[in-house]
Amino acid sequence: MTSILLALVIGAAFGAVLDRIGATNPNWIGKMLSLTNLHLMKTILLAIGTASVLMFAGQMAGLVDVGHMSVKTAYAGVFIGGLMLGVGWAASGYCPGTGVCAAATGRKDAWFFIAGGLLGAAAYMVSYPMWKAAGLLEGDKLTLGAIPGADYPALTSISGDIVGIVMGAMFIAVAFVLPERLRGAGQAVAPAE
Repeated sequence: MTSILLALVIGAAFGAVLDRIGATNPNWIGKMLSLTNLHLMKTILLAIGTASVLMFAGQMAGLVDVGHMSVKTAYAGVFIGGLMLGVGWAASGYCPGTGVCAAATGRKDAWFFIAGGLLGAAAYMVSYPMWKAAGLLEGDKLTLGAIPGADYPALTSISGDIVGIVMGAMFIAVAFVLPERLRGAGQAVAPAE
């Protein structure tokens, strides 16, 4: 019961932060994807970078239990699904997390997004045997950095924790040097809605 309450509290806090930074507003997503306002992109890069540095440094220090981490298999279906997610995100202005948070704030369009996501998940579930038979769900586990004791290959012999920290630091650096906009530099930034 405690873990459920903790998950609810953390989820509500995460949703509040998403709403506060504008991620629950599809107009801000559209501005980010059209490169006319990169505030949200900078925030996302900073959050991912900070989390990566803290997680991998925590693993190195023994503060984060690596038993909770797992390497996912890379296969064609993952890449196809990623492309579909990207297209859906651009078309709707929502990703799964921001769509649920937007619905919680009362946005009616987000409910249609959630319904579409559930229909898509149902369509995948029904067609799963077809995708499996086509071989699109077969692949291998692969990491960017080496993980001691792992039985799957790495692209480099550098420690996976070091690779994670370096990549996180790069994301943080990009977040700080990225300008507010790459297009429409002569236009004023619209206030948050």
